[in-house]
Order: sequence, then C-alpha cells, then structure tokens
Amino acid sequence: MIVGKQKPLEEIQKLIESYNSVLVVGCGTCMAICFSGGEKEVAVLATTLRISEKMTGVAKEIKEQTIERQCEWEFVEELKEPLKGVEAILSLGCGVGVQAISEKYPDVAVLPGLNTLFMGMPVEESLWIERCAGCGNCILEKTAGICPTARCAKGLLNGPCGGSVDGKCEISADIPCAWQLIYDRLSARGQLTRLEEIEPPRDWSTSQSGGLRKITQAE
Repeated sequence: MIVGKQKPLEEIQKLIESYNSVLVVGCGTCMAICFSGGEKEVAVLATTLRISEKMTGVAKEIKEQTIERQCEWEFVEELKEPLKGVEAILSLGCGVGVQAISEKYPDVAVLPGLNTLFMGMPVEESLWIERCAGCGNCILEKTAGICPTARCAKGLLNGPCGGSVDGKCEISADIPCAWQLIYDRLSARGQLTRLEEIEPPRDWSTSQSGGLRKITQAE
C-alpha cells in the first residue's frame, strides 16, 4: 500500500489561504488505512480548519467529501457535484490521487494535504515500514523475498557494506541490515549458495530515472 503523512496544519493553512471555498477530499483506501486521509481524518481536518478560520475572523467555506479511491476515474467522477462553487480541493490522497483529480478537473486548484512517503506494509499497530521502491526490476526471488533496493540504505545488490554492526545498519541501530536479513533467511533455507551469484549493475531504465513509466495490459 502507499503510505502518506498529513502535512503540518500551518502548511495546510498557508496552502488554502487565498481560496474562499475549499473541498477537503479523502481517500477511502490506502490513506484511510494509514490514518492519514480517510473519512475520519477529513472530518477532523475540516473541523479544525473551520474553527481556525472562525477564530481569525476569515470567512471561508470548508466542505468535505471522501471517495473510495482518488486514483481511479470512476470514483473521481463522484466529485463533480460536490465541486460546484468550490475554488480549491485539498486532497488527502497520495500524489497519484492529487494528479488524477487535477487532470479530471483542470479548472480547480488541487492542493496536496499529505506528503506521499513510500510503498510499505503495517508491521505492527500504527507502524508502516517501506518494503518496495517500485524500481521496475524485481529480484526478490534471489534475495529471499527481502528487497535490497528499498531496505538497504545504500541500495546494494551484492551483499552488505562494511558499516553494519551486529546486524544493524550503520545509519541507525534501529534499522536492521537488509543483507543480514537476507543472509539469515537463505541460511535457514540452506540456500546460501545463491549469494555466490553476482548481480549485474541494475538497469535503472525501468525506474523513475528512466522517465515516465506506463504499463499496457496485454489482452
């Protein structure tokens, strides 16, 4: 899932200060799951903004709406009626959602209320950890299902650097060394010989550095 975090209130207030009518739009999937932009978060933020504007004496209309997904046209279409009379949308969706809404309604300013962080998974309650960098060149079959591109601080593909200590990354003692995890898992499976294979330099043309990526589903 995509993980995001709501921008600071002061930054959001700055984003909407020049608009008199704002629609706060939530996303009912990824951002709802990570408690950043679901229906509850939309309601809390909208209420906070109304109270804030009232206290400062600014006349501003704050409306709210949550759709199932901001990244699919059929759900974005649901904003057509709520958008009437609205000058700006404050999206609590990921960066893809912000762009989708902006493309669908080009005459309305679409503002990001979240910072999109990464693709990850919940490892415990209220804690999400990055697991995939979306590089477009997956080698998880070689690394025991642990992604060195996303989970190694240096993105190394052929083993650890010299800075790990006691199985922890040199960047922080709170971060497990990805290559230690890979070694331990392969060792438990009796598959350490896989580490003898040299992974060639990555073809970064499949990642973001290769430009805009698109997928066509073959029929």
